[in-house]
Amino acid sequence: MAKSLNLNIDLSRLTAQFNNLQGRHPGLWPVLPRGLLFAALFAALLGAGWGFYWQGLFDALEAGRAEEEVLKGQYADKLKQAVNLEGLRRQKEQVRQFVSQIEKQLPSRAEMDALLSDINQAGVGRGAQLQLFKPGSVVVKEYYAELPISVRVVGNYHDLGSFASDLANLPRIVTLNNVTIQPLDKSSLLAMEATAKTFRYLDPEEIAQQRAAQRKAAEGARR
Repeated sequence: MAKSLNLNIDLSRLTAQFNNLQGRHPGLWPVLPRGLLFAALFAALLGAGWGFYWQGLFDALEAGRAEEEVLKGQYADKLKQAVNLEGLRRQKEQVRQFVSQIEKQLPSRAEMDALLSDINQAGVGRGAQLQLFKPGSVVVKEYYAELPISVRVVGNYHDLGSFASDLANLPRIVTLNNVTIQPLDKSSLLAMEATAKTFRYLDPEEIAQQRAAQRKAAEGARR
């Protein structure tokens, strides 16, 4: 009973501190109301600081941490490349030499006449009869130009084999495509019809025209 009485007395004293506060300066309030007011003001300041200042700092901190992870990954990748730099340089040089060798096998436009003469002589020089030698239209690709040549060669089996071998041994690239071989009537000779294809690299004028066409096509696609 004594404990409940003391509790009632304490509560009444606390509630009494909130009486007659209206119109009084907060500095003159009793301890409990003044303390609660200061606590509310402090909480409001913390909330305002969080919303208008600290939240931005925390967001910037998180963004900095994410960027740090990205930079660490980029650093690791570049470190691997740096470790393998000499190997990559050797591979680059090997590729450059390989491309240079391939380019040497491609004639220029000015050298095409000499190459066509070599293909013609490949048939004549082996005893085969070159009955058809008809260059077609040049097909321009992205990095090179392709010239198809319709050929018809008549000879025995070894003559035709020698003709194909001579084409393969030319210093320039020549391929045989769509090959058909048929025997001639009442003869031991064979007739071979094929499309010989040779290739040349593009001259600067053709490269400029091709790039201009690509730019025009890209502009048309954007429209």
